[in-house]
Order: sequence, then C-alpha cells, then structure tokens
Amino acid sequence: MYIGAHVSTRGGYLGAAKKAFSIGATAFQYFPMNPRSLSTKSLNLGDAEACAQFSRNHGMLSIGHAPYPLNPAVDDGERNRMVQLLTNGLEITEACGSIGLVVHFGKYVGKDPLQGYKNIIQCLNSATRAYQGPSLILLENQAGEGAQLGLTWEEMVQVRKLCEQPLKVGFCLDTCHAFASGLWRGYDWKELEARGEILEYLPHLKALHLNDSVYPYGSRRDRHANIGTGYIGNENVQQLLASKYVKHIPIVLETRTASDGTHRDEIALVKSLVNTNH
Repeated sequence: MYIGAHVSTRGGYLGAAKKAFSIGATAFQYFPMNPRSLSTKSLNLGDAEACAQFSRNHGMLSIGHAPYPLNPAVDDGERNRMVQLLTNGLEITEACGSIGLVVHFGKYVGKDPLQGYKNIIQCLNSATRAYQGPSLILLENQAGEGAQLGLTWEEMVQVRKLCEQPLKVGFCLDTCHAFASGLWRGYDWKELEARGEILEYLPHLKALHLNDSVYPYGSRRDRHANIGTGYIGNENVQQLLASKYVKHIPIVLETRTASDGTHRDEIALVKSLVNTNH
C-alpha cells in the first residue's frame, strides 16, 4: 500500500519526493504553489520531471494540494482567477508525475446553495476545457466548518456527474472531515463502504487523507489529530485500511510532525495497522 505524509517543497519538488522517501513513505502530498496565496507559479520543469522520475524509480505515488484560498464555488466575477489557479496546479502536478490536484469542494456565502453547486460545476468545466492533460481534479469532502457544501457523497457524486468531463474529476476522502461532518461514525465503515459503492463514489476515489479527529463525531470542526490520539481511534482506522478501495491509492497523513520534525513513526504505525489486518 502507498502510505506517507504531506511534505514541504522548500527543497523543490524533487526535494519533497526525497524527503518522503527518507522517512519510509511510499506516498506524499505537497503544495505545487504557495498554499496561502491566489498567485500562480511558473513551472520549473527540470525540478518537476526529476520529482516524477525519482517517484517512479522508488515506486511512490503523489498528489498535489491546491492553495487554501482556491474556492470553486465563487461567483462569476472571481471565477477566472480560480480557473487559472486550477489549471496551473494541474500542469505542475502533471509534470511532477502526480495523480492529481486535491481541491476543497468549495464555500458559498450566498442565500441559495444551489447556486454554489452551479458555480462549482462551471468552474470545473472551465478548468477541464483549459487543461487537457492526465492530472485529475480531486474533490475533497469538507467538515462543515463555515460551509455546508461538500459534506455528503451524494453531493460530490452529483457534481462530478454534471461536469462536462467527469473522467477528469475524482475524489479525495478526508477521514477527519468525514467524521466531523457526520458522514462516517468511525465504527461503521462497512456500511458506509456499501453505500459508497452504490452511489459510485468509491470507484472514483483516487486519494485518502488519513487523519484522526480532535473533536467528537458530528462536531463540524476541522481539527486533525495524529492517528490513534483522537476520537476516531486505531480500531476504526484499521477497518477503513482493510478496504479494497484504498489498496492502490496514496494514503497521506496531514497531522502534526513528531519531535524529529517528520511523520516517520506515524507512517510506521499506519503500516503496522495495515499488517495486522492481514
């Protein structure tokens, strides 16, 4: 299985891949551009291609994460900026050999949530018209903090189906968000998995953010805890890790680093939970 963590790009994209490999990861996530800004980034093709080659050589999978201000649910006036960011991120993730770009589902502040969904679909359509490569937009479920969109699999599946090019859109499941939003109770993965198959969500799951939750089920609070230290617990994480849908996709920790500044021990813990399943 492909297990790893979010890593810094301070040493470039190749540096991120090497950092992940050095801590025992077989998967990693990185920010293709500044995570706090709406600025696009010029692509250092040599660095990105070296990252892709290193990842191939060491059997690693990767995903990029879009900047936090990227909001596909915004109205017309702001959409062009979001589309530019999306296409820029997709071009960089493609060059780095990554599966795709993780994008938060979106926050809509207007009175009619239906308009929010329409905005997301229009934004995704514009981006997939502009970008023709293999990198996927990976819609991430939300915790329900400050926005009520993107909490259910039904919404995410429907938005994907209504896109002009659904094959360019996949999903990234965040376990903390799923728990906080009320989607996953922790102990009921088998039932949730059966529903995810029927809804056709899980067949398009391309990445997993593996995080425990600081707050209880249904809290609508997005606070990640290290694996086994929150309200989800190791037993429930273990049940999820036994799913066939996570066997061949990147599983990425977005938790606090340990005292050594890395996720080395936590990656080893997750691997041990997988091995106990067998």
